[in-house]
Amino acid sequence: MKIIAALRNFSRAWRGGELGLLGFSLCLAVVIVTGIAGFSERLSGAMTQQSHQFLAADRVLKTSRSVADDWLSEAANRGIHTASVVSFRSMIAVGDDMQLASIRAVSDNYPLIGELGVSDTAFGEVELVGRGPQTGEIWLDSRLMALLNLAVGDEVGLGEASFTLSRALLSEPDRGGMNEMLAPRAMINTRDLAATEVVQAGSLVRYRYLFAGNAEQLDAYSVWLTPQLNAGQRWESLSDGQPALANTLKRAEGYLLLAASLGVALAGAAIALAARRYGDRNTDNVAVMKALGARRRQILNRYIGQLALLAGGAIVLGGLLGYGLQDVLFGSLRGLIDIEIPAPSWRPFAVGAITAVVSTAVFALPPLWRLSKVAPLRVLRRDLADDSDNLLSSGLIGLVGVGLLMWWYSNDLQLSGALLLASLSLGLLAAALVLWLISLARRLTASRSQGALRLALAAIYRRRFANAFQVASFALALMALTTLGVLRSTLLADWQMQLGEGAPNHFLINIQPNEIAPLDAFFQRHQLSNAGLYPMVRGRITHIDQQLLSDIAAIDAGSGNVNREMNLTWAKDLPEDNRLEMGEWWPKVSLADTDTIPVSVEQDFAEKLHIQLGSVLTFDLGGQKLNAEVSSIRSLDWSSMRPNFYFIFPPESLEKYAGSYITSFYLAAGDKQLLTELLRAFPTVTLIEIDAVIKQMSTVVSQVSAAIGLVLFLVVVCALLVSVANVQASLDSRLQENAILRTLGASRKLIASGLILEFAAVGLLAGLLAALGSNIALFGVQRWALDMDAVWHGEVFLTVPLVGAITMAATGWFYCRTVLTTPPLLVLGRL
Repeated sequence: MKIIAALRNFSRAWRGGELGLLGFSLCLAVVIVTGIAGFSERLSGAMTQQSHQFLAADRVLKTSRSVADDWLSEAANRGIHTASVVSFRSMIAVGDDMQLASIRAVSDNYPLIGELGVSDTAFGEVELVGRGPQTGEIWLDSRLMALLNLAVGDEVGLGEASFTLSRALLSEPDRGGMNEMLAPRAMINTRDLAATEVVQAGSLVRYRYLFAGNAEQLDAYSVWLTPQLNAGQRWESLSDGQPALANTLKRAEGYLLLAASLGVALAGAAIALAARRYGDRNTDNVAVMKALGARRRQILNRYIGQLALLAGGAIVLGGLLGYGLQDVLFGSLRGLIDIEIPAPSWRPFAVGAITAVVSTAVFALPPLWRLSKVAPLRVLRRDLADDSDNLLSSGLIGLVGVGLLMWWYSNDLQLSGALLLASLSLGLLAAALVLWLISLARRLTASRSQGALRLALAAIYRRRFANAFQVASFALALMALTTLGVLRSTLLADWQMQLGEGAPNHFLINIQPNEIAPLDAFFQRHQLSNAGLYPMVRGRITHIDQQLLSDIAAIDAGSGNVNREMNLTWAKDLPEDNRLEMGEWWPKVSLADTDTIPVSVEQDFAEKLHIQLGSVLTFDLGGQKLNAEVSSIRSLDWSSMRPNFYFIFPPESLEKYAGSYITSFYLAAGDKQLLTELLRAFPTVTLIEIDAVIKQMSTVVSQVSAAIGLVLFLVVVCALLVSVANVQASLDSRLQENAILRTLGASRKLIASGLILEFAAVGLLAGLLAALGSNIALFGVQRWALDMDAVWHGEVFLTVPLVGAITMAATGWFYCRTVLTTPPLLVLGRL
């Protein structure tokens, strides 16, 4: 009977309308969190699996000697797939021509994860294949084919064996770092290795054994294998081989869930407003119940039971819709990602359920808790005590709840706190600005406005505090969506525009002094634009003002950007994309009269190492010491695709050290065959193609923004829920106001026009704030994150306010229809 009575009470409360909005807000919060948690979890799992392509396997055993057969047999017995790679250097021979290459002999099932990129011509279109060369075949990379003037079908010699060149090798999943990328590559089958007679006792050879299987199989095999490894053998997983990538993937889910926190906070605000109105509308009922003898515990059980039923329904329905949202999110990436997505798990549903419970407790429970404290005297006295303290305490409880959820989502207290503080600060600033604008608009137009406009402005001012909160929340959501939209559609284009047409997309390094003139002639003959030839010497900074780097407490000497050899250059004039910030360009000092020569340092690097004008730096250049005094500090554009350097020395200062030259140039996609001619003419020069990197950047921007765009759209829906809750909270007073207006002779058309203008003005103001905020956010991204000149996006000041006005007007009109349809006598009769 109690269950039936509870369901009957719940049904009656649902028909009142407030529980519907409260339940919808709860459900939407669960949908967002469940959908995003599941999406990020599955995408992270898929990316982790795809990232194993960097290993071409799940685990790798690296060794300088071949391993015992029983190690591989044990893996096979455990259901683990294996493959092997043997790497060494040798000469590729074509007739009398020979070229040193990095050779890889791979087994039949290489790669275990990922694909090889091949083509039928050098520098041709990429075709992805799942296995390497067969017996008797050899694959050469495009540079080797160009250097040796080869085409598919030609015969190639390696050691004592002869092979048929069957494909051009363009990419490998486990290509490795920059050092490996610089070496010309060749690939054969391991079954042909013995016939070459290249690998002999004492040969410098590296072995990589690849393993692929599920986590349980690999972990068990690792326990069996690890005790048998010696000092020269390494058993690596993704976190060992690619630690930065592994950490990024581990944190990806938390960061994406933080994007949902704004949606949860807005949905929570809607929940709080709906619960507050529900409490206000039930105040008289509670007073009557108490007057008839009901105890506070009974009342609490009644309303908490309704909340529990509501939260349970929201969890079930929201969880199911959340799993559907995951499929929609992956559908938005269709065509952009080509990876196998893991099956969904139960964890996102648990995250959504906990979110619903916390949201109910911190947003919906406080108003109902206050409701249970209503005095029976309320039956006779209609006035209510000031509840501003209760509103403040409810707001603080909600803020703490959202903060705890954000911390739980990201597992990063500092990041969660910063994001919560930033969102709260922006919201408060926006609300304060809106209040000022509303007051200003009323003063400027109070005596001039007529008819519907006058009604709209009066209504906006009358509810200015609620409208300020409504505009701030809607503006923040619109700003996030607008910023992402502009980032997705124009930011990459802005960057490319600032690079300018014909920005360099290829680098040439290891250019020798005797090749400078003929290379310059090659550029002129083919009308190729280049960034100029820059000399380059490798050196490492060891001391600053006679102090060893490792002894300076303020410097992380173990950092990769500090503790490594860097490219040093010399130049007479300041490069055109550099700007002198401090000091002078080459003081008039005779280099022959001093042991300490001038040097110019890049600004960011100088700040990182606390280098100032006059600091004396000591460099190690191949075992030779060089002292240099900082004469200038300069800034430069790292995105210019031109050769750039941390350190520049005066002319003729480094010429006695062994070095080479570097340049970059632009080559159109249709002129790729010129690279073959270039490499044949300059066989010792190393070519690096970076045009593919620019293309990949565009793909990555599309991949990320397509999914986040849908998430932010849901955040906008949550902001609209706040507007709906505000409308419902003001519905009773609107009914009374408009009943009085109708009684005094106002037409239905006038009142309808006033309502539409009121909500359109609120949406227009939110859109203007969103447009301004998005341009400020984009300015920060362009100037400080991407180090590029800011581009003002004025078009958003037309589109976003228009979208905001139409959306808000439609929403307000839909939920205020009852104001126009309710007879004035019915409303006045309730007073």
